[in-house]
Amino acid sequence: MKKLVLAYSGGLDTSYCAKHLSKDKGFEVHAVSVNTGGFSSDEIKEIEKKSIELGATSYTSIDAVQTFYDKVVKYLIFGNVLKNNTYPLSVSAERIVQAIEIVNYAKKIGAGYIAHGSTGAGNDQVRFDMIFQIIAPEIEIITPIRDNKLAREEEIAYLKENGVDYPWEKAKYSINRGLWGTSVGGEETLTSEKPLPDSAYPSQLQEKNPTEVKLTFEKGELVAIDGEKDTPVANIEKLEALASKYAIGRDIHVGDTIIGTKGRVGFEAPASLIIIKAHHLLEKHTLTKWQQYQKEQQGNFYGMLLHEGNYLDAVMRNIETFLTDTQKTVSGDVFVGLYPFQFRLHGISSEYDLMTDAFGKYGEVNKGWTADDAKGFIKILSNSGKIYNHVNGSE
Repeated sequence: MKKLVLAYSGGLDTSYCAKHLSKDKGFEVHAVSVNTGGFSSDEIKEIEKKSIELGATSYTSIDAVQTFYDKVVKYLIFGNVLKNNTYPLSVSAERIVQAIEIVNYAKKIGAGYIAHGSTGAGNDQVRFDMIFQIIAPEIEIITPIRDNKLAREEEIAYLKENGVDYPWEKAKYSINRGLWGTSVGGEETLTSEKPLPDSAYPSQLQEKNPTEVKLTFEKGELVAIDGEKDTPVANIEKLEALASKYAIGRDIHVGDTIIGTKGRVGFEAPASLIIIKAHHLLEKHTLTKWQQYQKEQQGNFYGMLLHEGNYLDAVMRNIETFLTDTQKTVSGDVFVGLYPFQFRLHGISSEYDLMTDAFGKYGEVNKGWTADDAKGFIKILSNSGKIYNHVNGSE
């Protein structure tokens, strides 16, 4: 039989693919799901059960949470990456790691085919196909939903005809969870004017009493919360659990898709937003003006390329090296206030804080220069303006 690896989530599209490819196309289907923070152990067991029932020869769950952090999330923090100054790339960043894990698994078992359930209207088709083609151009990519332009109703009808009658009622909101946040899609996000209702978000307000949390960073990585050390992944999960009780981190991202259309998606990402903003504040105190400026350019570029599936381009490794080098002095504590629906950055404490009073206090007293030094500096600084006005006249 023809050996095929199916990127399998357990949803309608990939369930259709599992049945259709095994029954009608004669493939030996090996279903694979990649956990980047969105699946519980019970959910994985249920996904495995369904995949075998649908005709898969085998099912494999790959735990890639730590890989996702090491290969992607760490650099999103270093670069303070927020797509369009809003979205922390919560789900789009996961797809890259998932695609790499799936294609590597296909090569490992000697599969000649890879399938996924993407439609022809979104970003994921680009991300998956690009990774697959770059790493394993010899493996053929099969996409039944995209190729046959299948509607949801057609998929359900096919499955029922073949004895699969799972409850496929479409949820009012599409929820995709991961380590770096949760995306939320619904009828409102298909419009340009409607907000998502509070009930659409997976976490509801539970805590109304404000509190302060201390985040400790070492070379840009979150290593402790309130003095309790743990791995960055565990700290992200802890902060997510704490901040989600305040219903923090809700927003709607509007941006350009890879295929040229505009898209709108809601998200809930309390941990990632707090970490990025806290990390950025610490950098404001510990990095030079030009380090911050150049980091902003490279961080935005990195996020754009990642979002559009270009993770394997060599320039990404170059940018990662640059971002890592900038984190040498990004260590210290950041104090964050948590309130219903919002957080506030209270301040930082760091041995690398450049806001030192050794040279003076801003707006009050100077210790490193005299009044005459300041006058001379300002006179020279104004020279280019004087020359321009002398040549061109006042505008």
